[in-house]
Amino acid sequence: MPPSVENAQTIVESDAVAVERTLAGDRDAFRVLVERHSHNVFRLAYRMTGNRPDAEEVVQEAFLRAYQKLGQFAARANFGTWVYRIAANYAIDRMRQRKKEEARKAAPAVHEEGMENDPVALVRDEAPTPERLTHNLELRKHMEIALAALSHSERTAFVMRHWEGCAIEEIAVVLKSSSGAAKNTVFRAVQKLRLALQPFVGKATQARAMGTES
Repeated sequence: MPPSVENAQTIVESDAVAVERTLAGDRDAFRVLVERHSHNVFRLAYRMTGNRPDAEEVVQEAFLRAYQKLGQFAARANFGTWVYRIAANYAIDRMRQRKKEEARKAAPAVHEEGMENDPVALVRDEAPTPERLTHNLELRKHMEIALAALSHSERTAFVMRHWEGCAIEEIAVVLKSSSGAAKNTVFRAVQKLRLALQPFVGKATQARAMGTES
């Protein structure tokens, strides 16, 4: 559940204090920022890369870059949003690098270690019994394959918009495109996923799996 407006404002103000203390030489203050935002950054990274090792690398690199560039951080900006963008950009770079390093696999591995490794389980779902969806191994597999088939931009746009609830403007910044182009990328990704999942699930379940319920 997203924080209330009051809580969100408190976090932003607390982050600003931690940033100031870090710039003043207090490294422990930066650890506070890492602990506060690492979970959300990992969630984004995992959804974009599709595997834990790359996601963990993205998290580490994102906070390292944030620390190194902290002097460029605008004091009145939102640190959480800022490090989020750094992570998204690095995740895109990591996916491109991985694609060059190894031949594309016919089907991504389906993780069964825990709920955090399940892309469908991570979907925001207001249905009363989401367990039925998360336990559907076949749907998880097809969802992973469908996501892997998207371009880097499409996957990033879809994840940020429908799984992370980001604004089109924020997606445009990450993709280095206009808002109109970002919106088209989101639409294109949704259409491709719907087409890929159509043979395996009904419309209602498909919408919940993709996190695109109206």
